[in-house]
Amino acid sequence: MSSPRSRPADPMARPPEPPRDCPLCPRLVAYRDANRRELPEGFNGPAPSFGDPGARLLVLGLAPGRMGANRTGRPFTGDYAGVLLYETLLRYGFARGVYAARPDDGLELVDCMVSNAVRCAPPGNRPTPQEEATCRPFLAARLAALPNLRAVVALGDLSRRNVLRALGRKPGDAGPGHGVETDLGAVRLFNSYHCSRLNTNTGRLTPEMFQAVFASVRRHLDS
Repeated sequence: MSSPRSRPADPMARPPEPPRDCPLCPRLVAYRDANRRELPEGFNGPAPSFGDPGARLLVLGLAPGRMGANRTGRPFTGDYAGVLLYETLLRYGFARGVYAARPDDGLELVDCMVSNAVRCAPPGNRPTPQEEATCRPFLAARLAALPNLRAVVALGDLSRRNVLRALGRKPGDAGPGHGVETDLGAVRLFNSYHCSRLNTNTGRLTPEMFQAVFASVRRHLDS
């Protein structure tokens, strides 16, 4: 019987990365065009995945922030969430170099890739369910294109649900909650609260809580 990872949702229907001017979501296209007028120096397109194509770990957010990856063109780069994420990846050996919040800072990921379930910045930082579903074949293809994948860290509950669906699973096949781990065939899913400023400022997520997730990932990959 085939493993869950071998049956993602139509991974061959689309490539792992959307085209620079992906036309599939009208609301996101309109927002992209508005951002190109207001932020002409920005990337303003589907933020491509960043990292090691042979990675065993994929870190998955929901969507680029307007002043983060939408502006810089690299996931979690240019806004607060990237500070905690990349400092944690450096701490646990999943990155080398220095994170300087710009795509030319020389930061390299090691055995790790960072991506988003929805690749274009949405208004209000919130994609619609239809936009998630439209972009999901890119995520399925991204997962399928990582031959050594053994772990996924889902940042936030919407990311958790998207990765499950992209793997051909039901959202209930892995429970919610920070620190929850679920084996999905060849891949283990690690849940984390999103490393947003809102979560860290309110104390919902502390650096220690976030680091604990990646310590668990490191133990899993090193076992």
